[in-house]
Amino acid sequence: MLRIANHYVSKITFILLLFEFGISLAAVYLGAIIRMAYLNFPAYTSTGNFFLTALTFAMTMIFCLSALGMYQINFRENIRNTLLRLMPAFALALAFITLIFYVVPDLYVGRGVMGLVFTITAVGVLLIRVLFFKTSETSLLRSRIIFLGTGKMAQECHVLALSNSSRHEYSIIGFVSVADDDPFVLKKYILPAGTGLAALAEMHHADEIVVAVQNRRGGQFPIQDLLDCKLNGVKVIDAAAFFEREACQIRVESLQPGWLVFGDGFNQSFSRRFSKQLFDLVVSAFIFMLTLPLMLVTALLIFLEDRGPILYRQERIGKNGCHYMVLKFRSMGISAERAGNPQWASANDPRVTRIGRIIRKLRIDELPQIINVLKGDMSFVGPRPERPFFVDLLCKDVPFYNMRHSIKPGITGMAQVRYAYGASVEDSLQKLQYDLYYVKNNSLFLDILILLETVQVVLLGKGAR
Repeated sequence: MLRIANHYVSKITFILLLFEFGISLAAVYLGAIIRMAYLNFPAYTSTGNFFLTALTFAMTMIFCLSALGMYQINFRENIRNTLLRLMPAFALALAFITLIFYVVPDLYVGRGVMGLVFTITAVGVLLIRVLFFKTSETSLLRSRIIFLGTGKMAQECHVLALSNSSRHEYSIIGFVSVADDDPFVLKKYILPAGTGLAALAEMHHADEIVVAVQNRRGGQFPIQDLLDCKLNGVKVIDAAAFFEREACQIRVESLQPGWLVFGDGFNQSFSRRFSKQLFDLVVSAFIFMLTLPLMLVTALLIFLEDRGPILYRQERIGKNGCHYMVLKFRSMGISAERAGNPQWASANDPRVTRIGRIIRKLRIDELPQIINVLKGDMSFVGPRPERPFFVDLLCKDVPFYNMRHSIKPGITGMAQVRYAYGASVEDSLQKLQYDLYYVKNNSLFLDILILLETVQVVLLGKGAR
């Protein structure tokens, strides 16, 4: 895994992205060479516009592949499924490129050239993915890992390692027992006792040891062995760091006030606040102008359905616990909460109107919150704002819940794109763990990644209720 601006990025994904960016860039030149072979090609491509065309095409391709989840890699996927998943991404790229050429005609290089460019790119991307998948089968891209501990935490780490193949491929060597750790894993996975941890790591060529033990006090905890492993080049991390890296979550049960105080992250510097505010203003203004026709049509349809209000205002908790009124398109009936008590959203909620069901699925109901961003009440990316009633409830039941209020709430965020709408305290706990990760590791780079994931959620209709 690579760490960029405090956020962990899959090394495999990063390398694949660089290769595909290079393929897309080179495809523009190769397409022009094939198409314009009988012309003066050097003069044709010597202008700055041609390089700008190639760069625009490559960036558009990467954006569309990202937006449709093509960098959430499944190494067990066959060629046919890969090709079927690539087709919508290329169709989206074609639509964007056509729009760009219409807006900026100086970048246009002709239909013949672009037809060849798309063909070359498609073949190149498919071949490089086949190569990556075949390489993964030879274990060249896999990390060999040992879990220290056999308890519930070790079991959860094991499940995460097996299920998280889109970010990292692991070869699980086994588990090492520690005294007073109740076993939750099968005996066949437990490595034989009597051999020291450092010797085991050397024998099995381990790359990493994950310490998944709750109680680390007493003479039975192999602190010297762990130090020897680290000095011999074996990476040693604890379960909290493993979950942070692999799941983009800060596990609430592993949080200690001392770790929060002395750990890295939680950047609230002036430069970070300034870059975030600039990002909010630029992105919000751009999306507002882009979606204004869509919002006008939505407003008309909401009014025609039941002649009720188009927007609704609702009190939410913002940064530092301040109250503000959020703006959204009304997606429920006029009397959605007749009993007077706030209710959790649920799947197939009967209170949702016909138009409301569509705009919630496409996340159009969230667009008026852009006004809240421009007013300074919200950020474009941040924790999901909650109502005071639920905040009071969750602060009593969920430890560290108030930490999410140390930054502005957002229209989209890590929890919004990684987890469905919360409908219970347990759901809120899961979302909080994503929010804490964002609060700890927030950066401009992470904001851009979340924005890309938001496009994917909107296009594929994930997580809406």
